[in-house]
Amino acid sequence: MPVGNKNAIIASCGMHHIAVQTRDWEASMRLYRDVLGMEVVAEFGSAERKIVLLDIGDGSHMELFGPTAESPAVTHFALAVADARAATEHVRTAGYDITVEPKDLELGAMKVTIAFFIGPCGEVVEFFQTH
Repeated sequence: MPVGNKNAIIASCGMHHIAVQTRDWEASMRLYRDVLGMEVVAEFGSAERKIVLLDIGDGSHMELFGPTAESPAVTHFALAVADARAATEHVRTAGYDITVEPKDLELGAMKVTIAFFIGPCGEVVEFFQTH
């Protein structure tokens, strides 16, 4: 996973993933997995709504969500961080609304801590820490 070393405020900040809401699951998998060569590294979600995490090739990821009519094509982007709880407190102190408090999850074989907040233009930003 790309981890940065140039950010003096959020330790190890780098891009983790961008989340894309599919309109056609098979067509999306065909493009991203088969044509572009992205590797499936985790599968989770439910029978009603599949979710996969694809390694783009440099350690950053694309998260594909099964189709729904309501969601925009890009749902959020995630920043890889060394400490999701500290990063969340930092943006909270700066005045941003936290929409999902830090929580520990298992995404397939991956153990992670995630948190979400709303950026200044309404964008949804996720902090993503792998353990």
